Order: sequence, then structure tokens, then C-alpha cells
Amino acid sequence: MIVIPAIDIKGGRVVRLTQGSADKETVYSDSPLEVAERWAAFGVGMIHVVDLDGAIEGRLKNLAIVGRIAKKVKPKIEFGGGIRDEAGVRIVLESGIDKAVIGTRALDEKFISVIAKKFNGRIVAAVDTRNGVVQTKGWMSESGLKIAELLEIIKKSGIRTINYTDCSRDGMLEGPNIEGLEELLAITDLDIIASGGVSSIDDVRSLKALEKDGLKGVIIGKALYENRIDLGEAIKICSQNG
Repeated sequence: MIVIPAIDIKGGRVVRLTQGSADKETVYSDSPLEVAERWAAFGVGMIHVVDLDGAIEGRLKNLAIVGRIAKKVKPKIEFGGGIRDEAGVRIVLESGIDKAVIGTRALDEKFISVIAKKFNGRIVAAVDTRNGVVQTKGWMSESGLKIAELLEIIKKSGIRTINYTDCSRDGMLEGPNIEGLEELLAITDLDIIASGGVSSIDDVRSLKALEKDGLKGVIIGKALYENRIDLGEAIKICSQNG
């Protein structure tokens, strides 16, 4: 199981929001590149980067910063936030970024089917939910779509990997939604990456226990910045066999 550190960018700085709320922002660094280099030093294979401005405004805002990160560090970069059309996907992937994460437009069956075919293996779908309902537009809007309905759209498109976030847990440091993950793993064979709420090394162990059910990885954000989890220890736990 892989561990993916997260970098959320807003106004060119590294921040974390609580439950995705822009008025609950904590700034951790003025240099996203320095933070990426810090996580890269642990030997991670992937860094998850989100353009929060882009997610809220619906257009790419911090791509230049992320493009520089992709060129400077060894880990692959997956990037989401504000990617709303095929041109945006192409620009992102041509910037040296390995994978484009599609959230809001993942609900558009025709769109994701087209980009999944054109950019084979380089598209990840974000499944962001609150109380079982899919959230969009930087978690500012409720789609009315249930998780199972979105999973069906994603699977038909040919996309294999989803980042699953329970928005109510994100940034709260109260632990991941294990029950929700168990239910998700039971109804789909897509590759699931868990995100949101990871607050301690015990949470990492709890997620590692779901590897037998098909969990492929975990994205960790705020707990790293608050020094609640040692990234090296998390990697060691998740890389163990059995």
C-alpha cells in the first residue's frame, strides 16, 4: 500500500483547509517547492497536489508552481483542482505532471470517457462525498449524486483509480471514515486511495488493515504538517507484506 503526502496550494502558499472551508485556512509554508522537496526526501513515489484556488474558481490558477515542482523532484506528481476541460487536462499533463485528478467533471460521463481514452492511465477520478452525497466545485456544491452512481460512471469510462475523500473528515484530525471505506471497497473493484481525516499512526495501521480488501493507498495531509505522523514511519507500515 502506498503513502502519498498532500500539498494544497492557495494563493501560491501551502495551506490546509478544515472540511474544505476557505475561511478555515492554516498556512504552513510560502514555498510549495520546499515542501515537495521535504516529502521527496522520504522516497515517496507520488505527491498529491491540489490547486484550491482552481477548484473553487473552476480554472487553473497555480499550475506554473506545480509544473516547477514536477520538474524539480523525483516523485511523480498527481494534480487536481480547476481541471474542467480537455485542454486543461492536456496542459496539465504537458507540464511534466504524471496524473490529472478530475473531480467536478467526473460526473460528466461523456467527458471522462473521452479523456480516459485520450490520456490512457493518466486520469484519476476524485470522489468527494459528504453524508454519502458527491460534492463538487471545490466541495462548495452538492451534486445530489450518490457514491454508487458516480462509481458506475467512472468504471464505464475506463478510469481505474479513484481518490476517495469524506469531506466531513478532511482536516479534522478525527480519523478516516473506515466504515465508509469498507462499504466502498465492498461495492467496487476500482483502485481506491483513501483521503481525509488521517490523524495518527494508528489511523495508518487501520487503513493498512483494509489492504486485504483492496485499498491501494492513503493520502496524508494535515497530520504531516502538524507533526502528528512521521512520514517515514507511515511508509514503513504501509510497505510491509501481509
